[in-house]
Amino acid sequence: MSDVPGIVVTGGSGRMGRMLIETVRGSDAARLVGVTERPGHDWIGADIGVALGGAPIGVTVTDDPLEAFATAQAVIDFTSPAATVAHAELTAQARAVHVIGTTGFSPADLAHLEAAARHAVIVRAGNMSLGVNLLVKLTEKVAAALDADYDIEVIEAHHRHKVDAPSGTALMLGEAAAAGRGVALADVSDRGRDGITGERKRGDIGFSAIRGGDIVGEHDVLFAAEGERITLRHVASDRSVFARGALKAALWGQDKGPGAYDMMDVLGL
Repeated sequence: MSDVPGIVVTGGSGRMGRMLIETVRGSDAARLVGVTERPGHDWIGADIGVALGGAPIGVTVTDDPLEAFATAQAVIDFTSPAATVAHAELTAQARAVHVIGTTGFSPADLAHLEAAARHAVIVRAGNMSLGVNLLVKLTEKVAAALDADYDIEVIEAHHRHKVDAPSGTALMLGEAAAAGRGVALADVSDRGRDGITGERKRGDIGFSAIRGGDIVGEHDVLFAAEGERITLRHVASDRSVFARGALKAALWGQDKGPGAYDMMDVLGL
């Protein structure tokens, strides 16, 4: 058996699933040992290489995550909140590193993930890219340096198929801005404006979401005051940046103890 970690990719037919499979297969530091899909999917029982239009590689797509996770050292999961929560229990049983790029969790979902992290390594982030995580740190520092005379607005854009808003990355940026200000995001978040809303409340952190076409991911943090504006920006033009970050997290977690981690831990930020 190879001494490099075996990785399972969940939701292999999706945009990120395909990119993750390609990234893992192209790495000398990891090997693809499993791919899962939902029950009833056309790919179930097929070799993933063939399903993706190429030659067989000896990895069969399954709808049984328990079977797939049993032989894995890490699971990379960009699926849905309900699926990810179910996967977390199984990865904890397998003592595999669970890398989570899924967004849109409820407080109850997060409680389940926290419970699973008592038994296994969970690395969860709203965005896996190095650039975005640097942007998060910059946002916190700028927010700490500027007072509430500077309105903060997080503006994000994604493809038309994204189902949650604000994005997980936007919420990361909002949390960073709130931390810089020394406040709780829940107390100052402004996520919706429609109709006669009245003027903006001093100190609020606003969110604006754009959905359209095939936008991979764009995030701006705007600090706007009388007479000047400061904008911090990150643009992702290729999903491979997220896949590379997720693989880095899966490898980083191999020698870590059980617990909940994020990309700041992985990147040493």
